[in-house]
Amino acid sequence: MLGRPVSLIEADDASNVDTAIKAATKLVKDDRVDFLMGTFNGDVAIAVSEFAKQENRLFMVTGAHIMDLTGSRCNSHTFVFMPNARMMAQAVVPHIVKAYGNKWFMITADTVDGKAALQAMTEALKAQGGDVVGSVTTAFGATDFTAPLMEAKNAKPGAVILNLYGWDLVHALKAYTKLELAKEKIGVGGMIGGEQIGRPLGYANNAGVWGLIWDPKINTEGSKRFIQGVIDKYNHTPTSRCYHGYAAMMQVLEAVRRAGTTDTAAVIKALEGHEFDGLKEGRSYFRAWDHQHVQDVLVGEAYGKELGLGHYKILATVPGDAVAGGVEQNQCRL
Repeated sequence: MLGRPVSLIEADDASNVDTAIKAATKLVKDDRVDFLMGTFNGDVAIAVSEFAKQENRLFMVTGAHIMDLTGSRCNSHTFVFMPNARMMAQAVVPHIVKAYGNKWFMITADTVDGKAALQAMTEALKAQGGDVVGSVTTAFGATDFTAPLMEAKNAKPGAVILNLYGWDLVHALKAYTKLELAKEKIGVGGMIGGEQIGRPLGYANNAGVWGLIWDPKINTEGSKRFIQGVIDKYNHTPTSRCYHGYAAMMQVLEAVRRAGTTDTAAVIKALEGHEFDGLKEGRSYFRAWDHQHVQDVLVGEAYGKELGLGHYKILATVPGDAVAGGVEQNQCRL
């Protein structure tokens, strides 16, 4: 890029703020990186975002979905590639209501990410005239979800909503299947799922209606090239986490190419308002006034057997402009 080799230097933030800041400090001070990219945990993303601005480094968030990153805690140096929780919830909630009704029981991880999902899903449910008939908070990293799911069963909801992710969500879905809640006509779903959740389950237990960030059934030329490239190099179909890493990295590199420099201010300017191929059917662009990637949000129904590429039946592709909200609904002031 610009006649210089591009190098990736990796660090593990362990979903811990102190660990993340130490890692980011080393990357900037010792490794002298031009850009920071990554993080999954919302608290970590906020901390690294503030550090990046202090150190005059662009930070591309690829995993966290909390609204504050492009809301009250936004800043000039941070761009968010993920759809935020409100975007995801507004897309998926009508489809969960259609499948299971609007009386829900919520199981939420005791993290800023879980709470963001709870807030977004509750607001979207109430807009559909629904009610939360019960709610439980679980510790981050929990492995036994029997007790909260039994409490959910006793509340007799139409659906259990899992405001969880990663291995917490995998363990909760295993328990949902083991307790046979589907036989009690209690559905399951949530703001976000994906291939990376289904694979550890062996798919047969991966039930419900979920928001999806990306899916290998997206049939655009850019998406097909990306899928084939991953298959050729790694011998597996990409997940949405593969998608995030690839597509976000490409936008940083393309912004450098357009700017003709790695200077932070110039690259930020090259990203703001830029429309690009987000490997989806609809528009992808970074809003200049809050740095949110506005993009399609998919809704999928999980299946236990392969449906071509991927294990979700795509129920809807919701345009980002329909769920991203406007400046009057946002607290971001860059």
